[in-house]
Amino acid sequence: MAKVGIFFGTDTGNTRKVAKLIQKEFDDAELVAKPLNINRVEVDDLLAYDYLIMGTPTLGEGELPGLSTQCEAESWEEFLPKMEGTDFSGKKIALFGLGDQVSYASEFVDGLGELYDAFSDAGAELVGSWPNEGYDFESSQALDGDNFVGLVIDQDNQASQTSERVAKWVAQVKSEFSL
Repeated sequence: MAKVGIFFGTDTGNTRKVAKLIQKEFDDAELVAKPLNINRVEVDDLLAYDYLIMGTPTLGEGELPGLSTQCEAESWEEFLPKMEGTDFSGKKIALFGLGDQVSYASEFVDGLGELYDAFSDAGAELVGSWPNEGYDFESSQALDGDNFVGLVIDQDNQASQTSERVAKWVAQVKSEFSL
């Protein structure tokens, strides 16, 4: 079984595409499993991996995807309550988030911050922080000092930078995962 699991929530499919880019950048099918939508797994599926990469878009007023944000299917909003009481101690988790820094400048990638809080509270060791340089936004719940708590992608306004950002971040995460 692969050591790294990639899980994502999505509405439009952009987060799925980035998850696939991340998998491709690892370039090792034995090491990294195929990305899976969070609405198709159980908590035990996450616990089966040594290392996890989790991704989410931010929707509406800075929310995680889910039925209350008009998504067609369940997503992170419905999955996170299932994790209650689960211990992720000993797991290294890297996060990535998608957002629109122009249209949603005051809640840019807030969903990423929510994922960070959920997995941090569950005892996970979070890695993969990302500098906030090169982004133009007002505020974000995904900031920890001058860094985001994970990779930030803006497919709406900076799609041309996605491949380079993913490549740099995956190299960083490989090192932080000790792979």
